[in-house]
Amino acid sequence: MIKEVLTESKNNMHQAIDSLSNDLATVRTGRASTALVEKLKVKYYGTLTPLQKLAFISVPESQLIAIRPYDVAAIKDIERGIMQSNLGITPSNDGKIIRLKVPPLTEERRKSIVKSVHKRVEEARISIRNQRRDSIAYLRDLEKEKMITEDDTYLGKDKLQELTDECIEKADKIGDAKESEIMSI
Repeated sequence: MIKEVLTESKNNMHQAIDSLSNDLATVRTGRASTALVEKLKVKYYGTLTPLQKLAFISVPESQLIAIRPYDVAAIKDIERGIMQSNLGITPSNDGKIIRLKVPPLTEERRKSIVKSVHKRVEEARISIRNQRRDSIAYLRDLEKEKMITEDDTYLGKDKLQELTDECIEKADKIGDAKESEIMSI
């Protein structure tokens, strides 16, 4: 019974970490990255579609993102989607390829982005701790129903705390790596 609770908790905690990783991949740094625009929703024939399904996205230079639509007629839709996003980058096209020149970040903007990263990391920590809390409450319920012993409950709590500490450490490492990437010039 305890193994199932631990397994479910581990899966949920790792989902929080994966979500954090995916979320931070879209955060703009000083360098161009396909992750900045891949998940960008573009209105294509009345349907919001991720950009990665509409175009081939590449980074030919460190400050440039090239977007080659599979359907040339979608260029205007893709440009409109980029302009409506909060990237702060103006697209330019030659009729076949959309180019996004990623300007270098100012020191003030870098600090603002780092604050946003810290906020997202803290949200992941909270999610992990909430999962621990819910699992401990479930263990207590199992103990009240006499399905597990008091010793099993304490053992489960200890294992949950170890798992929580491990996952929070991973989240912090992901946040620190992103912060150093943002602050490097």
